[in-house]
Amino acid sequence: MRPRVWSRSKRSSPAAWAIGLGLAVALVGAGLWFDGTASPLSGRAQVTDGDTLRLAGQRVRLTGLDAPELEQTCIDADGREWSCGAEARVFLAELLKGKEVSCRRSGRDAYRRVLASCIADGQDVGTRIVGAGWAVAEFGYGPEQGEARAARRGIWSGSFATPVEWRHSHGIGTPTVWEWIRSWFQ
Repeated sequence: MRPRVWSRSKRSSPAAWAIGLGLAVALVGAGLWFDGTASPLSGRAQVTDGDTLRLAGQRVRLTGLDAPELEQTCIDADGREWSCGAEARVFLAELLKGKEVSCRRSGRDAYRRVLASCIADGQDVGTRIVGAGWAVAEFGYGPEQGEARAARRGIWSGSFATPVEWRHSHGIGTPTVWEWIRSWFQ
């Protein structure tokens, strides 16, 4: 008896599918993780807000600190509300004005911004921002934050919600899956 030419072939086992899917996910993840993190960025920066800038066509989020959001307000020592988020942006813009900035990448965030630490005029940009009181230290800038707080500089001159608390209370948080995918094309 002749074998059927058009017979059904054996189906792949569930284990083979799981291995294939795992391999595909690993390859995609590796492509996102190693997305140019080794090459430094340098040039003149355009400031977006107190901890984000645009450099060499890339959106760059400074690591180790969290500055107030642009729309965020703080309360000064006299109890008056002021635009601390806008002031943080002005400080960073003045700090980087006309200077060559060099950033060392460390990955990407949920919004697909490059995460980096940056140097301008031979000084760490994060050290200057936190030391001047325009951001909360997340890691690595504890002494600078302590000095700014003790001297009541920037946001430490009165009271404020931390940027993460402010984002949470205003419905701004981790992006949805759709926002994350959409950010790849921005």
